[in-house]
Parts: sequence; structure tokens; C-alpha cells
Amino acid sequence: MRLPKFVKENQFVAHYRKILPFVKPYWVRALIAVCITIPIGAMDAVIAWSLKPYMDVVMFEQRASSLEMSLIPLLIIAFSSCQSLMNYVATYLNTWVGQKITQDVKIRLFDKLLHYNAAFFDTKNSGDILYRFNKDADSACGGLLSNMKLFTTRLFSSLALIGVLFYNSWQLAIVAVIVLLGALYPLTTVRKKIKSIMDKTVFSGSAVITHYNEAFNGNRVVTSYNLYDYLNFRFKETLRSVFKLGMKMVQRTGMMSPMMHFIVSLGIAAVIWLGSYLIVTKQITPGNFVSFITALIMLYNPIKSIGNNFNSVQMSFLAMDRMFKILESVPNIHNRDHAKPLKKVKDFIEYKDVCFEYIEGRPVLKNINLKIKCGQTIAFVGNSGGGKTTLVNLLPRFYDITSGSITIDGQDVRDFELNSLRAQIAIVFQDNFLFSGTIRENILLGRDDVSPKQINAAIKAACLEEFIAGLELGLDTQIGERGVLLSGGQKQRIAIARAFIKNAPIVILDEATSALDNKSEAVVQQAIDNLMKDRTVFIIAHRLSTVKNADKIVVVNYGEIVESGTHDQLLKKENSIYGSLYKTQLK
Repeated sequence: MRLPKFVKENQFVAHYRKILPFVKPYWVRALIAVCITIPIGAMDAVIAWSLKPYMDVVMFEQRASSLEMSLIPLLIIAFSSCQSLMNYVATYLNTWVGQKITQDVKIRLFDKLLHYNAAFFDTKNSGDILYRFNKDADSACGGLLSNMKLFTTRLFSSLALIGVLFYNSWQLAIVAVIVLLGALYPLTTVRKKIKSIMDKTVFSGSAVITHYNEAFNGNRVVTSYNLYDYLNFRFKETLRSVFKLGMKMVQRTGMMSPMMHFIVSLGIAAVIWLGSYLIVTKQITPGNFVSFITALIMLYNPIKSIGNNFNSVQMSFLAMDRMFKILESVPNIHNRDHAKPLKKVKDFIEYKDVCFEYIEGRPVLKNINLKIKCGQTIAFVGNSGGGKTTLVNLLPRFYDITSGSITIDGQDVRDFELNSLRAQIAIVFQDNFLFSGTIRENILLGRDDVSPKQINAAIKAACLEEFIAGLELGLDTQIGERGVLLSGGQKQRIAIARAFIKNAPIVILDEATSALDNKSEAVVQQAIDNLMKDRTVFIIAHRLSTVKNADKIVVVNYGEIVESGTHDQLLKKENSIYGSLYKTQLK
């Protein structure tokens, strides 16, 4: 169903239309919360309306009984108490619904974050991620719902109070409504004024979070290099930028509330002047006038500060714009239509004329042609930054190639379902990421279908038996965030154990031993040798002594394959680049 053009252009309707799917599971409570605001707002008019008979009969004519004199104040107390109770219920329900919606949105955003491809993370910092995927959800959902309660309450309060105004004097009411519209007009320019500043504020806010993350994750570098003054200076510069943006926001929007205050004051003065004339000419009673002024002040007072509330609503709208931009985005690397599951790797993997570039116009790989039979071990060596890691990262589709094709058993990897493709590949990185938790959790990675026998076999194959046996809690030992309580060799062996549990037919070893000392390397190398048995293996290595036994060694320099062959073949080759590298390392 297509919406009318005017509805599409209304940002309020557009934003609530987008968030409606998140509201649906809680629509009963949300509806009750909105409905309660109707009597909450309408009850404001009761006080103003009741003053007319009270002033006319009690104060001016002085002919009311003691019961009549006390009845109206008692009714005002009763209505105010009822209003306060309903206000509490509305606040509770709005908060409950708001928190639930925020929670659901964050789950969707987190899921979206997990499925972004590597190129997305290459261009983002941690602060930007935290701000856009966490804080924007709080601002968008929580802020919008709390302000919706405020505005719906004010709306029905205003309608009821305007009714009281016209009940007491239509002449004065027309003046009051004209002034009201004039006071609200500046709100129409708020979004344009704050949008550019908000975009810069998000950037600066994410930079502040990044500083905290760097101070936490880089604490040892900070200490060893005495970077206290340097990082303090950078932090102060970022805060100074945030301060300037905050002051710009005040400069652009701060005058709205004083301007509205001034316009409202003109309206009250005009009403008093005209009201005095109407009383003298007997067109209204003093009770009408007192009731009108009370209703007018109750109507105008919130208007004086509504500019600040409207600012926060617009900020919620802008946060929602960013939030839904993320939710509606499609990662560059995703399943093609009619993608098939990859059930088994049978014969070979082939790179055909593969070219790749991270930045357009700057090729990283150029016309790579390579065929790997299942069960073979292929080693990639060459100059640093030559494209070795990029070449193997294209197989599990961390990135998609610029041109050419990568096939498994003759089928392009882009035609396979991503999850099934990656299920066939286990990777041991140079710096393996470990999650906070226990050794067991980091080996199993959420799998609950692994038997104790399989776990023990993986631990033994990864050469972890002796290490785990020496721990009081064994596999249930906490390792700290990022495995900070473990040595480099222990981290690598846990990563190898998780690769054993995955039991994938293809294994990628990306500099898996380059950061280790000789003793740790020997133990990890034994674990790697166990992992390589009966699998297709891709090895990236700088230490050429670790690749001598590979079925094929491929030398990659500056994005091109310049040599390939076995260790012995390349050593015998005249002017061999591999031979030169090998002899240099032996020396």
C-alpha cells in the first residue's frame, strides 16, 4: 500500500512507521501508555475551568455555602491526585516499552554488525562502532518514546485548555491561539540548524570512546613508552572539539526558548489588555477572565521550554536516521540469489586470473593463477605486503575479488552459501582473538554437540594436555579479556584446538608461529603438524624453515606469483628468489 505524498514527507510519521515493527510485540502496553496521556493532559483544563464558577459565585457574589466553597478545592485535589497516579503508570509503561524496543533494536544492530565484511571494519574505529550501534539506539528509541509521552500529554492538555479559552471568551481565545502559533514557528527550522552539527558531534563522540578503548587495550605500550602526556594531549584536543560543537549547538538553537518566552509574554499582555476592556464592557465576567488567564498560563508555560524538548526529539530523529540506515544496509559480501550449500571439497581449488584491490586504482593482486589439489599443502612466501595474506583471505570471502574467479571443484565460491563455505575452512591467525571466558568456551566457541572424547582428542593434538593439567580449574580456567592471562604459545595452541574441533577440510595458517620464541614455536609447530594431516593446507610464512615439506611453495612478490615449485626445485633453479631468501635466513 502506497502512502500519500504528504505522509511520506512527514518525518514524524516516517520514523514511527519504520519503528512500528519493533513496537508490535508490545503494542498493548504501548497503546495503554498513549491512551493514559489523554486524561492526563485533559485534566489540566479541569483546574482552569473550575475557577470560573468559584470566582463568580464565591469570591465576587459571596453567596456560596461552606460546602460549595470547599467542594471545588477538594475536586481539584482529587483530580490532581488521579492525574499524578496516571502519570506514574504512563511513565512506567513508556519506560518498559522503550527499554524492550531498544533491546530488540540493539539485537538487530549487533547481528548486522557481526555480518559486515572485513572491508567495513578496515575503515571504522571502535568508538564509531560503539556510538552508532549502541548509543544511537538509546537516543533513538528511549528518547523518542519518552518525548512522545511528553508531546502527547502536552497535545491533549493544549486541546483541553484551548477549549477552556473558547468557553470563557472566543475573542481572547483567537488572540491566544495566534500568539501560540507564532511561538511554535521557530521549531520548524530546528532540524536544518542541528543536522550538520550532530554529524560532527557523532564523529567527536566516537573519538572520545576510541581514546578510552586505546587506553585500555594499549595500557602496556602506554606504560612502557611513558605516553601519559601524549595521550592526555590528544584526549584534551578531542574534548575541546566536543565542547566547541556543544557551544555551536547552543548558538544555533539556544535563542529559541527566550524568543518563545518573549512571544508568549506579548500574548499574555495582549490578553490582559483586551480582557480588561471586555470586563469593563460586561462582555465577560471576572470569573471568565481568571479562568481564561489560568488556562492561558497553563498552556503557555510549557511552550516556553518546549524548544529544548523539541531539540532532543530532533536529535532522536537524527539518531534514528543513522540507525535505520544501518539496519536497511546490505553488506557488500552476502549470499547471491539461489546460492548453494558447499557440502564437501572433493577435488581442487583454483584461482583464475584473480585481481584484487582494496582501494580503486591500487592493485594488490594481479592475474593470480593457481591450482591446488585436495590434500596438498601450499606455502606462500615473499616480501612483506606482497599480497600473501590477501590471497588466502579471498577464499573464505573476507573480501570479494575485483576480477577473475576462485573456484572449488569448478564452482565459483561466490555461488556458495557463505556459512557453508566458511564451515569448510579453519583459520589459525598470527594473533588469534580469544574471547573473555574459559579455555573450554574458547575451544568450543558455542558448540554444544562436542563430546568429552572429542574435546580431549583436540587438546591432545594441540599439545595442550600438560598445560591444562597444571591448572587448578583445568578447562574451566578464566583467561581474561583477549586471553591476557595466557602466553603467546598457549593462545596459539587454543586456536589450533578450536580448529581441530571445527574439523574443516581446508586449513589456513597465517604466520601462525612467527611471533613465538623458539621453545614455544617447537610445541606449536608440533600441534600444527597434527592439524595438517589429511587436510588441504594454506601456509603463509616468513620463516622458510617451516615450509620445506610443503607440496608446493609459491613466491608472491608485489601482488604477482613469480615462482612456484617444491623446496628442492626452487633451490636448484638458477637465480631463484626463494633460494636467495632461504640462504639469507640460514645465515
